[in-house]
Amino acid sequence: MTVATGRVVAGRYELSTLIGQGGMGQVWTAYDQRLDRRVAVKLLRPDKVAGAEAEELRRRFLRECRVTAQVDHPGLVTVHDAGSEGEELFLVMQYVDGADLSDHLAEHDPYPWQWAVAVAAQLCAVLSAVHAVPIVHRDLKPRNVMVKQDGTVTVLDLGVASVMDTDTTRLTHTGSPIGSPAYMAPEQAMGGAVGPYTDLYALGVLLHELLSGEVPFAGSTALGVLHRHLYEPPVPVRRIRAEVPEPLESLVLRLLAKDPQHRPASAQEVYEDLSALLPARGTPSGAPLDPTRPFLRPHAPWPDRARTPAPQPAAPIAAVPDKPDVAAAVDEVKRLLGEGRITQAVDILGAILPVAADRHGERSTVVRTLRKQYAATLMDDGQYRRALPELRRLAEERAAEAGQADPQVLRFRYETAQCLEQLGEPAAALAEYRALLPYYENQYVAGDPQLAHDVRRRIGHLLLALGDRPAAHDTLARLLMDVERLHGPGHPMAAEVRRTLQWLGQVRG
Repeated sequence: MTVATGRVVAGRYELSTLIGQGGMGQVWTAYDQRLDRRVAVKLLRPDKVAGAEAEELRRRFLRECRVTAQVDHPGLVTVHDAGSEGEELFLVMQYVDGADLSDHLAEHDPYPWQWAVAVAAQLCAVLSAVHAVPIVHRDLKPRNVMVKQDGTVTVLDLGVASVMDTDTTRLTHTGSPIGSPAYMAPEQAMGGAVGPYTDLYALGVLLHELLSGEVPFAGSTALGVLHRHLYEPPVPVRRIRAEVPEPLESLVLRLLAKDPQHRPASAQEVYEDLSALLPARGTPSGAPLDPTRPFLRPHAPWPDRARTPAPQPAAPIAAVPDKPDVAAAVDEVKRLLGEGRITQAVDILGAILPVAADRHGERSTVVRTLRKQYAATLMDDGQYRRALPELRRLAEERAAEAGQADPQVLRFRYETAQCLEQLGEPAAALAEYRALLPYYENQYVAGDPQLAHDVRRRIGHLLLALGDRPAAHDTLARLLMDVERLHGPGHPMAAEVRRTLQWLGQVRG
Protein backbone atom coordinates (compact mmCIF):
# COMPACT_ATOMS: atom_id res chain seq x y z
CA MET A 1 0.00 0.00 0.00
CA THR A 2 1.74 3.14 -1.21
CA VAL A 3 0.41 6.47 -0.02
CA ALA A 4 2.12 9.77 -0.71
CA THR A 5 2.75 12.46 1.86
CA GLY A 6 0.62 15.49 1.03
CA ARG A 7 -2.19 13.45 -0.48
CA VAL A 8 -5.61 14.83 0.44
CA VAL A 9 -8.23 12.28 1.50
CA ALA A 10 -11.91 13.07 0.97
CA GLY A 11 -10.97 16.52 -0.32
CA ARG A 12 -10.14 17.63 3.21
CA TYR A 13 -7.55 15.62 5.18
CA GLU A 14 -3.95 16.19 4.07
CA LEU A 15 -1.67 13.29 5.06
CA SER A 16 1.50 14.31 6.86
CA THR A 17 3.40 11.68 8.88
CA LEU A 18 3.13 7.89 8.69
CA ILE A 19 2.94 6.69 12.30
CA GLY A 20 1.80 3.08 11.90
CA GLN A 21 1.56 0.38 9.26
CA GLY A 22 0.12 -3.13 9.09
CA GLY A 23 -0.86 -5.76 6.56
CA MET A 24 -4.09 -4.06 5.55
CA GLY A 25 -3.54 -0.40 6.24
CA GLN A 26 -1.72 2.61 7.60
CA VAL A 27 -2.20 5.32 10.21
CA TRP A 28 -1.14 8.89 9.44
CA THR A 29 -1.09 12.19 11.21
CA ALA A 30 -2.92 14.62 8.98
CA TYR A 31 -4.38 18.11 8.78
CA ASP A 32 -8.05 18.89 8.50
CA GLN A 33 -7.89 21.68 5.92
CA ARG A 34 -11.38 22.88 6.70
CA LEU A 35 -10.89 23.37 10.46
CA ASP A 36 -7.08 23.75 10.47
CA ARG A 37 -6.43 21.09 13.10
CA ARG A 38 -4.35 17.96 13.48
CA VAL A 39 -6.12 14.63 13.13
CA ALA A 40 -5.18 10.98 12.78
CA VAL A 41 -6.28 9.14 9.64
CA LYS A 42 -6.45 5.37 9.31
CA LEU A 43 -6.49 3.97 5.77
CA LEU A 44 -7.56 0.38 5.07
CA ARG A 45 -7.40 -1.63 1.87
CA PRO A 46 -10.08 -4.35 1.89
CA ASP A 47 -8.72 -5.71 -1.40
CA LYS A 48 -5.69 -6.93 0.58
CA VAL A 49 -8.02 -9.58 2.07
CA ALA A 50 -8.72 -12.47 -0.25
CA GLY A 51 -12.13 -13.45 -1.57
CA ALA A 52 -15.52 -12.58 -0.19
CA GLU A 53 -14.05 -11.38 3.09
CA ALA A 54 -13.02 -8.11 1.40
CA GLU A 55 -16.61 -6.95 1.02
CA GLU A 56 -17.43 -8.23 4.49
CA LEU A 57 -14.55 -6.20 5.93
CA ARG A 58 -15.76 -3.09 4.11
CA ARG A 59 -19.31 -3.55 5.40
CA ARG A 60 -18.18 -4.28 8.96
CA PHE A 61 -15.69 -1.40 9.03
CA LEU A 62 -18.25 1.24 8.06
CA ARG A 63 -20.82 -0.25 10.43
CA GLU A 64 -18.41 -0.34 13.35
CA CYS A 65 -17.36 3.25 12.67
CA ARG A 66 -20.98 4.32 13.01
CA VAL A 67 -21.51 2.30 16.18
CA THR A 68 -18.26 3.26 17.92
CA ALA A 69 -18.86 6.92 17.11
CA GLN A 70 -21.85 6.65 19.45
CA VAL A 71 -19.61 5.87 22.43
CA ASP A 72 -19.26 9.12 24.33
CA HIS A 73 -16.40 8.80 26.81
CA PRO A 74 -13.42 11.11 27.41
CA GLY A 75 -11.11 8.10 27.62
CA LEU A 76 -11.91 6.89 24.12
CA VAL A 77 -10.44 8.51 21.02
CA THR A 78 -13.07 10.61 19.24
CA VAL A 79 -14.16 9.58 15.74
CA HIS A 80 -14.52 12.64 13.50
CA ASP A 81 -15.30 11.12 10.11
CA ALA A 82 -15.31 7.85 8.14
CA GLY A 83 -15.98 6.73 4.61
CA SER A 84 -14.48 5.27 1.49
CA GLU A 85 -12.45 6.69 -1.37
CA GLY A 86 -11.70 4.48 -4.32
CA GLU A 87 -10.51 1.11 -3.02
CA GLU A 88 -9.70 2.49 0.42
CA LEU A 89 -11.63 2.94 3.61
CA PHE A 90 -10.69 5.85 5.83
CA LEU A 91 -11.32 6.68 9.46
CA VAL A 92 -10.55 10.15 10.84
CA MET A 93 -9.90 10.35 14.56
CA GLN A 94 -8.84 12.78 17.25
CA TYR A 95 -5.08 13.42 17.32
CA VAL A 96 -3.84 12.47 20.82
CA ASP A 97 -0.78 14.27 22.19
CA GLY A 98 1.12 12.03 24.60
CA ALA A 99 3.07 8.78 24.81
CA ASP A 100 1.73 5.33 24.14
CA LEU A 101 1.66 3.11 27.21
CA SER A 102 4.39 0.85 25.84
CA ASP A 103 6.84 3.77 25.62
CA HIS A 104 5.64 5.11 28.96
CA LEU A 105 6.42 1.76 30.57
CA ALA A 106 9.86 1.63 28.93
CA GLU A 107 10.72 5.08 30.28
CA HIS A 108 9.73 4.19 33.87
CA ASP A 109 11.36 1.01 35.12
CA PRO A 110 10.04 -0.23 37.44
CA TYR A 111 6.62 1.21 36.71
CA PRO A 112 5.12 2.50 40.00
CA TRP A 113 2.38 0.09 41.05
CA GLN A 114 0.16 3.07 41.90
CA TRP A 115 0.49 4.18 38.28
CA ALA A 116 -0.48 0.70 37.10
CA VAL A 117 -3.61 0.86 39.27
CA ALA A 118 -4.47 4.33 37.95
CA VAL A 119 -4.04 3.24 34.32
CA ALA A 120 -6.13 0.10 34.85
CA ALA A 121 -8.89 2.05 36.60
CA GLN A 122 -9.11 4.51 33.71
CA LEU A 123 -9.18 1.62 31.23
CA CYS A 124 -12.02 0.02 33.20
CA ALA A 125 -14.02 3.24 32.87
CA VAL A 126 -13.52 3.16 29.09
CA LEU A 127 -14.26 -0.57 28.76
CA SER A 128 -17.44 -0.17 30.79
CA ALA A 129 -18.70 2.45 28.31
CA VAL A 130 -17.59 0.40 25.29
CA HIS A 131 -19.14 -2.84 26.57
CA ALA A 132 -22.46 -1.05 27.17
CA VAL A 133 -22.90 -0.44 23.39
CA PRO A 134 -22.14 -3.45 23.28
CA ILE A 135 -18.67 -3.63 21.68
CA VAL A 136 -15.62 -5.73 22.49
CA HIS A 137 -12.30 -4.01 21.79
CA ARG A 138 -10.50 -7.32 21.01
CA ASP A 139 -7.04 -5.75 20.78
CA LEU A 140 -6.37 -3.98 24.08
CA LYS A 141 -2.59 -3.62 24.50
CA PRO A 142 -0.10 -0.89 25.51
CA ARG A 143 0.38 0.29 21.91
CA ASN A 144 -3.35 1.02 21.74
CA VAL A 145 -3.35 3.13 24.91
CA MET A 146 -2.08 6.72 25.08
CA VAL A 147 -1.08 8.55 28.26
CA LYS A 148 -1.76 12.23 27.65
CA GLN A 149 0.15 15.18 29.09
CA ASP A 150 -2.32 15.59 31.96
CA GLY A 151 -2.07 11.91 32.94
CA THR A 152 -5.41 10.87 31.48
CA VAL A 153 -5.53 7.68 29.44
CA THR A 154 -7.04 7.44 25.95
CA VAL A 155 -7.86 4.14 24.25
CA LEU A 156 -7.20 3.94 20.52
CA ASP A 157 -8.18 1.66 17.70
CA LEU A 158 -11.62 0.22 17.92
CA GLY A 159 -11.08 -0.68 14.27
CA VAL A 160 -10.84 -4.40 15.06
CA ALA A 161 -13.72 -4.23 17.53
CA SER A 162 -16.46 -6.81 17.18
CA VAL A 163 -20.02 -5.55 17.34
CA MET A 164 -21.73 -8.21 19.45
CA ASP A 165 -24.52 -9.57 17.28
CA THR A 166 -25.54 -13.20 17.08
CA ASP A 167 -24.84 -13.29 13.34
CA THR A 168 -21.44 -11.59 13.46
CA THR A 169 -18.91 -13.35 11.28
CA ARG A 170 -15.45 -13.65 12.80
CA LEU A 171 -13.05 -12.10 10.32
CA THR A 172 -9.60 -13.55 9.96
CA HIS A 173 -6.59 -12.68 7.86
CA THR A 174 -4.36 -15.51 6.63
CA GLY A 175 -6.25 -17.86 8.94
CA SER A 176 -5.36 -16.22 12.27
CA PRO A 177 -7.71 -14.56 14.77
CA ILE A 178 -7.81 -10.78 14.95
CA GLY A 179 -5.78 -9.49 17.90
CA SER A 180 -2.27 -9.60 19.34
CA PRO A 181 -1.11 -13.05 20.59
CA ALA A 182 0.59 -11.75 23.75
CA TYR A 183 -2.71 -10.20 24.95
CA MET A 184 -5.15 -12.73 23.52
CA ALA A 185 -7.61 -14.56 25.75
CA PRO A 186 -7.77 -18.35 25.40
CA GLU A 187 -11.29 -18.27 23.95
CA GLN A 188 -10.17 -15.67 21.37
CA ALA A 189 -7.13 -17.79 20.45
CA MET A 190 -9.35 -20.80 19.85
CA GLY A 191 -11.75 -18.82 17.66
CA GLY A 192 -14.57 -19.00 20.19
CA ALA A 193 -17.13 -16.41 21.13
CA VAL A 194 -15.71 -13.20 22.49
CA GLY A 195 -17.31 -10.84 24.99
CA PRO A 196 -16.45 -8.27 27.64
CA TYR A 197 -14.59 -11.04 29.50
CA THR A 198 -12.14 -11.18 26.55
CA ASP A 199 -11.13 -7.54 27.09
CA LEU A 200 -10.82 -8.18 30.84
CA TYR A 201 -8.28 -10.93 30.14
CA ALA A 202 -6.27 -8.50 27.98
CA LEU A 203 -6.48 -5.98 30.83
CA GLY A 204 -5.00 -8.64 33.12
CA VAL A 205 -2.11 -9.19 30.71
CA LEU A 206 -1.53 -5.44 30.50
CA LEU A 207 -1.60 -5.07 34.31
CA HIS A 208 0.82 -7.98 34.72
CA GLU A 209 3.17 -6.30 32.24
CA LEU A 210 3.01 -2.93 33.99
CA LEU A 211 3.76 -4.52 37.37
CA SER A 212 6.45 -6.99 36.33
CA GLY A 213 7.90 -5.45 33.16
CA GLU A 214 7.02 -8.52 31.08
CA VAL A 215 3.89 -10.07 29.61
CA PRO A 216 2.89 -13.28 31.44
CA PHE A 217 3.22 -15.47 28.36
CA ALA A 218 5.96 -14.92 25.78
CA GLY A 219 7.47 -17.13 23.10
CA SER A 220 9.36 -17.23 19.82
CA THR A 221 6.25 -17.98 17.74
CA ALA A 222 2.63 -16.90 17.85
CA LEU A 223 1.49 -20.51 18.22
CA GLY A 224 3.87 -21.01 21.13
CA VAL A 225 2.47 -17.93 22.88
CA LEU A 226 -1.12 -19.06 22.30
CA HIS A 227 -0.32 -22.52 23.66
CA ARG A 228 0.97 -20.98 26.88
CA HIS A 229 -2.18 -18.85 27.20
CA LEU A 230 -4.26 -22.00 26.91
CA TYR A 231 -2.33 -24.33 29.23
CA GLU A 232 0.15 -22.53 31.52
CA PRO A 233 -0.69 -20.66 34.74
CA PRO A 234 0.72 -17.13 35.04
CA VAL A 235 3.47 -16.37 37.57
CA PRO A 236 2.01 -14.32 40.46
CA VAL A 237 3.44 -10.80 40.24
CA ARG A 238 4.50 -10.67 43.92
CA ARG A 239 7.09 -13.36 43.16
CA ILE A 240 8.64 -10.89 40.73
CA ARG A 241 7.99 -7.71 42.70
CA ALA A 242 7.31 -8.07 46.41
CA GLU A 243 5.99 -4.54 47.03
CA VAL A 244 2.87 -5.12 44.89
CA PRO A 245 -0.14 -5.27 47.26
CA GLU A 246 -1.64 -8.73 47.68
CA PRO A 247 -5.16 -7.64 46.59
CA LEU A 248 -3.69 -6.33 43.33
CA GLU A 249 -1.91 -9.63 42.67
CA SER A 250 -5.14 -11.50 43.38
CA LEU A 251 -7.05 -9.28 40.94
CA VAL A 252 -4.47 -9.86 38.17
CA LEU A 253 -4.74 -13.64 38.66
CA ARG A 254 -8.56 -13.49 38.46
CA LEU A 255 -8.38 -11.43 35.28
CA LEU A 256 -6.02 -14.04 33.78
CA ALA A 257 -8.29 -17.00 34.56
CA LYS A 258 -8.46 -19.43 31.63
CA ASP A 259 -12.22 -19.88 32.07
CA PRO A 260 -14.12 -16.63 31.37
CA GLN A 261 -16.63 -17.54 34.11
CA HIS A 262 -13.84 -17.34 36.69
CA ARG A 263 -12.92 -13.79 35.73
CA PRO A 264 -14.57 -10.69 37.26
CA ALA A 265 -18.11 -10.17 35.98
CA SER A 266 -17.55 -6.73 34.45
CA ALA A 267 -15.20 -3.80 34.01
CA GLN A 268 -17.29 -2.02 36.64
CA GLU A 269 -16.48 -4.76 39.15
CA VAL A 270 -12.76 -4.51 38.36
CA TYR A 271 -12.93 -0.74 38.84
CA GLU A 272 -14.51 -1.21 42.28
CA ASP A 273 -11.69 -3.61 43.24
CA LEU A 274 -9.09 -1.12 42.02
CA SER A 275 -10.74 1.86 43.74
CA ALA A 276 -9.54 0.67 47.17
CA LEU A 277 -5.95 0.82 45.84
CA LEU A 278 -6.22 4.20 44.10
CA PRO A 279 -4.23 7.04 45.67
CA ALA A 280 -6.16 9.41 47.93
CA ARG A 281 -6.69 12.98 46.80
CA GLY A 282 -3.56 15.02 47.19
CA THR A 283 -0.68 16.56 45.27
CA PRO A 284 0.55 14.86 42.07
CA SER A 285 4.17 13.76 41.97
CA GLY A 286 5.01 16.30 39.28
CA ALA A 287 6.40 13.56 37.05
CA PRO A 288 5.51 13.92 33.37
CA LEU A 289 2.40 12.07 32.22
CA ASP A 290 1.53 10.92 35.77
CA PRO A 291 -1.59 8.73 35.36
CA THR A 292 -2.52 9.07 39.06
CA ARG A 293 -3.24 12.77 38.56
CA PRO A 294 -6.91 12.35 37.51
CA PHE A 295 -7.53 10.64 40.87
CA LEU A 296 -5.34 12.89 42.98
CA ARG A 297 -7.02 16.02 41.66
CA PRO A 298 -10.24 15.03 39.84
CA HIS A 299 -11.26 17.47 37.10
CA ALA A 300 -8.62 19.95 38.26
CA PRO A 301 -7.36 22.40 35.64
CA TRP A 302 -3.99 21.54 34.14
CA PRO A 303 -1.27 22.63 34.58
CA ASP A 304 -1.78 23.18 38.32
CA ARG A 305 0.09 26.47 38.36
CA ALA A 306 0.71 29.08 35.70
CA ARG A 307 4.18 28.25 34.54
CA THR A 308 6.16 28.21 31.35
CA PRO A 309 7.86 24.89 30.57
CA ALA A 310 10.96 24.43 28.49
CA PRO A 311 10.23 24.31 24.76
CA GLN A 312 9.25 20.86 23.55
CA PRO A 313 10.90 19.41 20.44
CA ALA A 314 8.64 19.49 17.45
CA ALA A 315 7.33 16.19 16.14
CA PRO A 316 8.76 15.08 12.79
CA ILE A 317 6.60 16.17 9.89
CA ALA A 318 6.63 13.96 6.84
CA ALA A 319 5.74 16.92 4.64
CA VAL A 320 9.39 17.89 5.17
CA PRO A 321 11.58 15.09 3.69
CA ASP A 322 14.67 13.58 5.36
CA LYS A 323 16.95 16.02 3.51
CA PRO A 324 14.56 18.85 2.84
CA ASP A 325 15.01 21.88 0.69
CA VAL A 326 14.78 24.69 3.24
CA ALA A 327 13.77 27.24 0.60
CA ALA A 328 10.99 24.94 -0.64
CA ALA A 329 9.76 24.48 2.93
CA VAL A 330 9.67 28.25 3.41
CA ASP A 331 7.64 28.61 0.21
CA GLU A 332 5.27 25.92 1.47
CA VAL A 333 4.85 27.79 4.76
CA LYS A 334 4.04 31.01 2.88
CA ARG A 335 1.42 29.16 0.83
CA LEU A 336 -0.16 27.62 3.93
CA LEU A 337 -0.25 30.94 5.77
CA GLY A 338 -1.84 32.54 2.73
CA GLU A 339 -4.57 29.90 2.91
CA GLY A 340 -5.03 30.42 6.66
CA ARG A 341 -3.66 26.98 7.55
CA ILE A 342 -1.62 28.20 10.50
CA THR A 343 -1.44 24.94 12.47
CA GLN A 344 0.17 23.10 9.57
CA ALA A 345 2.59 25.97 8.94
CA VAL A 346 3.65 25.88 12.61
CA ASP A 347 4.52 22.20 12.39
CA ILE A 348 6.53 22.55 9.19
CA LEU A 349 8.50 25.47 10.65
CA GLY A 350 9.16 23.50 13.84
CA ALA A 351 10.45 20.55 11.82
CA ILE A 352 12.59 22.56 9.39
CA LEU A 353 14.34 24.66 12.04
CA PRO A 354 16.75 21.97 13.31
CA VAL A 355 17.49 20.94 9.71
CA ALA A 356 18.31 24.52 8.75
CA ALA A 357 20.43 24.97 11.89
CA ASP A 358 22.43 21.85 11.08
CA ARG A 359 22.93 22.97 7.49
CA HIS A 360 23.53 26.70 7.90
CA GLY A 361 24.45 27.17 11.59
CA GLU A 362 22.36 28.31 14.55
CA ARG A 363 23.27 31.99 14.12
CA SER A 364 22.89 32.14 10.35
CA THR A 365 20.54 34.62 8.73
CA VAL A 366 18.44 31.75 7.37
CA VAL A 367 17.88 30.23 10.81
CA ARG A 368 17.28 33.61 12.44
CA THR A 369 14.63 34.42 9.82
CA LEU A 370 12.97 31.02 10.24
CA ARG A 371 12.95 31.38 14.02
CA LYS A 372 11.30 34.80 13.76
CA GLN A 373 8.65 33.39 11.42
CA TYR A 374 8.14 30.42 13.75
CA ALA A 375 7.60 32.66 16.79
CA ALA A 376 5.25 34.96 14.89
CA THR A 377 3.23 32.02 13.54
CA LEU A 378 2.99 30.45 16.99
CA MET A 379 1.56 33.72 18.28
CA ASP A 380 -0.89 33.90 15.39
CA ASP A 381 -1.97 30.35 16.27
CA GLY A 382 -2.48 31.34 19.92
CA GLN A 383 0.33 29.02 21.07
CA TYR A 384 1.81 31.55 23.48
CA ARG A 385 3.48 28.97 25.71
CA ARG A 386 5.50 27.65 22.78
CA ALA A 387 6.18 31.11 21.36
CA LEU A 388 7.59 32.48 24.62
CA PRO A 389 10.95 30.61 24.72
CA GLU A 390 11.49 31.31 21.02
CA LEU A 391 11.00 35.05 21.56
CA ARG A 392 13.28 35.09 24.58
CA ARG A 393 15.99 33.32 22.62
CA LEU A 394 15.66 35.74 19.72
CA ALA A 395 15.87 38.72 22.09
CA GLU A 396 18.95 37.39 23.88
CA GLU A 397 20.84 36.55 20.68
CA ARG A 398 20.05 39.87 19.03
CA ALA A 399 20.88 41.85 22.21
CA ALA A 400 24.29 40.17 22.41
CA GLU A 401 25.06 41.52 18.93
CA ALA A 402 23.27 44.89 18.78
CA GLY A 403 22.59 45.91 22.38
CA GLN A 404 19.44 46.14 24.49
CA ALA A 405 18.20 49.30 22.73
CA ASP A 406 18.07 47.69 19.29
CA PRO A 407 14.53 47.99 17.81
CA GLN A 408 14.36 44.25 17.03
CA VAL A 409 15.33 43.37 20.60
CA LEU A 410 12.63 45.68 21.90
CA ARG A 411 10.06 44.13 19.56
CA PHE A 412 10.93 40.59 20.70
CA ARG A 413 10.68 41.68 24.34
CA TYR A 414 7.37 43.43 23.70
CA GLU A 415 5.97 40.21 22.19
CA THR A 416 7.43 38.27 25.13
CA ALA A 417 5.43 40.49 27.48
CA GLN A 418 2.33 39.92 25.35
CA CYS A 419 2.80 36.16 25.71
CA LEU A 420 3.16 36.44 29.48
CA GLU A 421 0.00 38.55 29.58
CA GLN A 422 -1.93 35.97 27.53
CA LEU A 423 -0.63 33.12 29.70
CA GLY A 424 -2.07 34.72 32.81
CA GLU A 425 1.23 35.78 34.38
CA PRO A 426 0.46 39.47 35.10
CA ALA A 427 3.38 40.12 37.47
CA ALA A 428 5.95 38.83 34.95
CA ALA A 429 4.28 40.71 32.09
CA LEU A 430 4.19 43.92 34.16
CA ALA A 431 7.91 43.65 34.93
CA GLU A 432 8.71 43.16 31.23
CA TYR A 433 6.60 46.12 30.10
CA ARG A 434 8.10 48.36 32.78
CA ALA A 435 11.61 47.41 31.69
CA LEU A 436 10.70 48.26 28.07
CA LEU A 437 8.99 51.60 28.71
CA PRO A 438 12.13 53.78 29.13
CA TYR A 439 13.40 52.69 25.70
CA TYR A 440 10.13 53.68 24.00
CA GLU A 441 10.00 56.99 25.84
CA ASN A 442 13.62 57.90 25.05
CA GLN A 443 13.58 59.77 21.74
CA TYR A 444 17.31 59.09 21.30
CA VAL A 445 16.77 55.31 21.48
CA ALA A 446 13.46 54.05 20.14
CA GLY A 447 11.42 57.22 20.26
CA ASP A 448 8.03 55.64 19.49
CA PRO A 449 5.26 57.50 21.35
CA GLN A 450 2.56 55.19 19.96
CA LEU A 451 4.23 52.09 21.42
CA ALA A 452 5.04 53.97 24.62
CA HIS A 453 1.35 54.82 25.03
CA ASP A 454 0.36 51.19 24.33
CA VAL A 455 2.86 49.90 26.91
CA ARG A 456 1.60 52.38 29.51
CA ARG A 457 -1.99 51.30 28.82
CA ARG A 458 -1.02 47.65 29.29
CA ILE A 459 0.82 48.52 32.50
CA GLY A 460 -2.30 50.20 33.84
CA HIS A 461 -4.48 47.20 33.01
CA LEU A 462 -2.00 44.78 34.57
CA LEU A 463 -1.91 46.86 37.75
CA LEU A 464 -5.69 46.51 37.84
CA ALA A 465 -5.35 42.75 37.38
CA LEU A 466 -2.94 42.65 40.33
CA GLY A 467 -5.35 44.62 42.49
CA ASP A 468 -3.34 47.87 42.72
CA ARG A 469 -6.15 50.28 41.84
CA PRO A 470 -4.43 53.51 43.00
CA ALA A 471 -1.33 52.82 40.89
CA ALA A 472 -3.53 51.79 37.95
CA HIS A 473 -5.52 55.03 38.21
CA ASP A 474 -2.38 57.16 38.41
CA THR A 475 -0.82 55.43 35.39
CA LEU A 476 -3.96 55.67 33.25
CA ALA A 477 -4.81 59.25 34.26
CA ARG A 478 -1.38 60.48 33.19
CA LEU A 479 -1.66 58.45 30.00
CA LEU A 480 -5.06 60.03 29.21
CA MET A 481 -3.60 63.54 29.50
CA ASP A 482 -0.67 62.68 27.22
CA VAL A 483 -2.86 61.01 24.57
CA GLU A 484 -5.33 63.92 24.55
CA ARG A 485 -2.48 66.42 24.27
CA LEU A 486 -0.99 64.55 21.31
CA HIS A 487 -4.10 63.31 19.48
CA GLY A 488 -7.09 65.12 20.95
CA PRO A 489 -9.91 63.85 23.19
CA GLY A 490 -11.58 61.89 20.38
CA HIS A 491 -8.72 59.48 19.85
CA PRO A 492 -9.76 55.78 20.30
CA MET A 493 -7.13 55.15 22.99
CA ALA A 494 -8.24 58.26 24.90
CA ALA A 495 -11.84 57.05 24.80
CA GLU A 496 -10.83 53.57 26.00
CA VAL A 497 -8.69 54.88 28.87
CA ARG A 498 -11.41 57.33 29.88
CA ARG A 499 -13.93 54.47 30.11
CA THR A 500 -11.55 52.50 32.32
CA LEU A 501 -11.04 55.47 34.63
CA GLN A 502 -14.81 56.01 34.79
CA TRP A 503 -15.24 52.36 35.71
CA LEU A 504 -12.74 52.90 38.49
CA GLY A 505 -15.00 55.66 39.74
CA GLN A 506 -12.24 58.23 39.68
CA VAL A 507 -13.37 60.31 36.68
CA ARG A 508 -16.92 61.34 35.83
CA GLY A 509 -18.59 62.48 32.61
